[in-house]
Amino acid sequence: MEPPSHYDPDRAKDWAYSPDQRAIFEAARRWRKERAIAPAAADAFTVEVVAVDVQKDFCFPEGSLYVGGRSGTGAIDDNGRIAGLIYRNLPHITAITPTMDTHYPIQIFFASFWLDDGGEPVRPHTVISLDSVQSGAFRPDPDVVGVLGLPDYDWLVKQCRHYCAELEKAGKYQLYIWPEHCLIGGAGHTLAGVFHEARLFHAYARESQSEVEIKGGHPLTENYSVFNPEVRTRWDGKGPLTGKRTAFIDRLLGRDAIVFVGQAGSHCVKSSIEDFLSEIRERDERLAGKCYVVTDCMSAVVVPDGKGGFAADFTPFMDEAFERFAAAGVHLVESTADMRDWPGMRL
Repeated sequence: MEPPSHYDPDRAKDWAYSPDQRAIFEAARRWRKERAIAPAAADAFTVEVVAVDVQKDFCFPEGSLYVGGRSGTGAIDDNGRIAGLIYRNLPHITAITPTMDTHYPIQIFFASFWLDDGGEPVRPHTVISLDSVQSGAFRPDPDVVGVLGLPDYDWLVKQCRHYCAELEKAGKYQLYIWPEHCLIGGAGHTLAGVFHEARLFHAYARESQSEVEIKGGHPLTENYSVFNPEVRTRWDGKGPLTGKRTAFIDRLLGRDAIVFVGQAGSHCVKSSIEDFLSEIRERDERLAGKCYVVTDCMSAVVVPDGKGGFAADFTPFMDEAFERFAAAGVHLVESTADMRDWPGMRL
C-alpha cells in the first residue's frame, strides 16, 4: 500500500515537527472509507508493533542522548523508515504501542544522584562499579535520602552497593551515568513527530487504540527494558523495589506476531527483547517465532569523541544481540520488505 500524501520522510529530521492532529484524524477517516479498511478488531491474524522509546531526546541531534549510530544519522533515518513501515502495512498492523522512557531529575543513573571522592557531582558517561562504591571513589549524595524519603543514609549506601552488585552479577551492564534525558514534561520526552503522526493515522484508520507503556520512573533502578527493571530487589530483602509488566507481556504473547522497532538497538530495544525472550523460555520456546526485529529501524548508542572517532561505541552489543535473537528463533527482517513476505506471517 502506498503511503498517504502527507507522509514526508524528511520530517524525520525536524525536531520541531508536530502533526496537525485534527487533520490526521480527518485524513485517516477518508483513507479508511476510500480503501474499505477493516477495523483492527476484525483481524484474524494479529500484529502488534512495539515502538521502543521513539522520543525526541533519542531521535534528534538536539536531544540530550541522540542515537546517531556510526553513520551519525541513525535514529533520524530509522524514524523515516518506521513511519513508512506503518503506512505501507497499515491494513495488517493490529496495534502500535509506543514505550516512553520517563524520568525525574534525581534518579540512580543521573549525575544528580552521585558524588565523587571530592564531593562534586559525577560527570555523565561515568561508569560506577561495585568496587568504586565500596572504595568510596563514588558515593550517593546524602541529600537523596530526604528527596526520596528513604530510611537513612546507611540504607541508601547499602542499596547502592546491592544495586551495583546485582547489575554486575547479571552480566549485562554496569551502572552508567547518562546525560539527563526524557525528563517528564520536557520537550525531549515527547514522541518524534513523524512517528507520532503515523501512529495516530493508524489508530484512526484502523480504529485501534494506541496505548503507551511508560517506563523508567523508579528512582532506584534503571529500566532499559519496558518489561522489567534492571534490579527489582532491596538490599534488606523487604519486598521488591518494583515489578515486571506481566499484563503487557501476556497481551503481547496473545498476538500472532510482535514487531520490535525503536531506540536504542544496543540498549532499551535489546534489553526489552532479552526480557521478552526470557518470559518465552519459561513458557514455550516456540513462541520466539512470533517475534520480529526490524533491523533497519533501530540504531546503536555511539558517543563521538570530537576528533573523528568514538568515545564509546555500543554497536557490537547490538550486532551480537541480533545473532542471539536469531539463534533463539526470532525473525530478523527489514522494513523495505512487504510485511506479508516476512517469514511466518499469515496475512
